[in-house]
Amino acid sequence: MKIFIETDLEGISGVAKIEQVAERDEYTISRLMCDTNAAVRGFFDGGADEVYVRDGHGGGNNFPEGALDPRAKQITYHDEFIDECDAVCVVGAHSMAGTENAFLDHTQSSVAWHDYYINGRRLGEMGQLGAFAGAHDLPFIMMSGDLSAAAEARACFGCIETAVVKYARGRNLADCIPDDEAERLIYESAKRAVRLIGEIKPFRVALPAKIEIEYNRADYLDNAMRSGRLERIDARRAVRWAERFDSFYDLLP
Repeated sequence: MKIFIETDLEGISGVAKIEQVAERDEYTISRLMCDTNAAVRGFFDGGADEVYVRDGHGGGNNFPEGALDPRAKQITYHDEFIDECDAVCVVGAHSMAGTENAFLDHTQSSVAWHDYYINGRRLGEMGQLGAFAGAHDLPFIMMSGDLSAAAEARACFGCIETAVVKYARGRNLADCIPDDEAERLIYESAKRAVRLIGEIKPFRVALPAKIEIEYNRADYLDNAMRSGRLERIDARRAVRWAERFDSFYDLLP
């Protein structure tokens, strides 16, 4: 049994201020690794044979050398992993753009992107990963993050395991639970989540899929149009059709 973990930074325990994400100080990176390794331990103790981990914040390069549990296999955005796994999860998840009372809510770019839709349904980054995994028949079984992100995950994927490690006080501040308690919650959630494989249905979207993105300003869409993959609807909105989700890139503009 093989589990894939995507990590992000906004939903990591101990990260309570927007400045921590921008600066990525020693404490913040330490918490990223503690949360990630707690999930790795939980999945192995729950019965996983292999655990793959992708450093997903800001394109990667957040994991200090040697900090990841040596039993886990770190992969990059260029690795083809999905067909090797049985389930996916996110450690450090955040809510989609426009979520009320959610810590650092955004979808992809907090500067450029306003909203993202697949087949008319507004989704965030967890929904994107879930749709990609679902196209390959994999369920989304577990996440950690703030309370709003946990609610979003359950709305998408059903009764998955959620480890709530913080509570937002507006967008840029959060109240975090103690670090050791957060690690315990993540470990136990991951351990239980292994049992959900075969019970939780993959999150599937109809294909071909209509992907619509609304940008915050017209000039952001001007830049995005250079990809040649988008059809412009108006000043800030564009669409593209995806026949298949062979790679995660197929979900993006």
